[in-house]
Amino acid sequence: MTTSPDADRPLRVVLAGGGTAGHISPMLAIARALQRRPGPGAVCTMVGTASGMETRLVPEAGFELDLVDRVPLPRRPSMDLVRLPGRLRGAVAAGARILADRQADVLVGVGGYVSTPLYLAAFRAGVPVVVHEANAKPGLANRVGALRAAAVGTALPETRLRGARWVGMPMRPEISGLDRSATRPAARAALGLEPDRTTVVVTGGSSGALNVNRTVEESLDDLLGAGLQVLHLTGRGKAVTDPTGAPLRRDGYVQREYLDGMEQAYAAADLIVARSGAGTVCEVGAVGLPAVFVPLPVGNGEQALNARPTVEAGGALLVRDEAFRADWVRRELVPLATDPARLHAMGEAAGRLGVRDADERMADLVHEAAREGARR
Repeated sequence: MTTSPDADRPLRVVLAGGGTAGHISPMLAIARALQRRPGPGAVCTMVGTASGMETRLVPEAGFELDLVDRVPLPRRPSMDLVRLPGRLRGAVAAGARILADRQADVLVGVGGYVSTPLYLAAFRAGVPVVVHEANAKPGLANRVGALRAAAVGTALPETRLRGARWVGMPMRPEISGLDRSATRPAARAALGLEPDRTTVVVTGGSSGALNVNRTVEESLDDLLGAGLQVLHLTGRGKAVTDPTGAPLRRDGYVQREYLDGMEQAYAAADLIVARSGAGTVCEVGAVGLPAVFVPLPVGNGEQALNARPTVEAGGALLVRDEAFRADWVRRELVPLATDPARLHAMGEAAGRLGVRDADERMADLVHEAAREGARR
């Protein structure tokens, strides 16, 4: 049974999630919001697997990380399916030890392979569970967690999950507190962009998007000829090169493989072209930036679902990856980027869906769950 928290000691919170930055970033934001609370504060530790990005990102952020074995659900009959019950039992047992060792008052899960065994361990131990779901289409882990969770928060308004409340996407304060107009001159200067030229930022995420990169390269004459400048974040190892193999250089075209701190790109941009992962969709809304979303063309279609509320509100356009070609850029993107009134209206529409205090809302849910658990 969970230890009851009291006013004289910090709240002890274990947060489970990992694999990708889409899980890790909101997990870190929730933990930091908990630590900012007045009073004795919170002791936050995290649980992941040895194969995810959390092994690097969590320690870098200053949090302790416990590990459990990765237990994916096989998609077809195989020996992995035969071994699944034993692997899951082992991961649940490991999760139970972590919750006991950390004297957890609350478990916060954000999805991913690691969350399922931690949810099951918390249910068994009587530790209150709080779930955050980033995507419009919930994953299996969070569907399990929501069954008996004390509270469930979603990043997107249309997510269907048992007991869910729309709270938004927890994000870094550098983004949630961004004033684009005030920081635009410094951001453009730092990125090597002209101060007064309409700016289109293109990004396929940290891993890049080869089709998006190819289309931008083929469209540069149209984009630059319309008086626009382009900041192109190509992804690591995916630089656009000239015939000599050197990174392509054009007047008005700046490319980087990666940018550490997307708030700088958001501040510099008048329009962004991006994938529609839940984090990007929510960040773009929070800062009120008009967007062209090009959903990842694999998986279960969740990226198109993520983008739908913003598109329907008039804050973004949606184009399929296979349709994002030079003729589409010429026909749709260039007229949009050169229409200041339309860009302003789209930014206003996106901003109306944006949530800037999701980390604090999630911290509220954690404290409510801890109080309810203490009463039990």
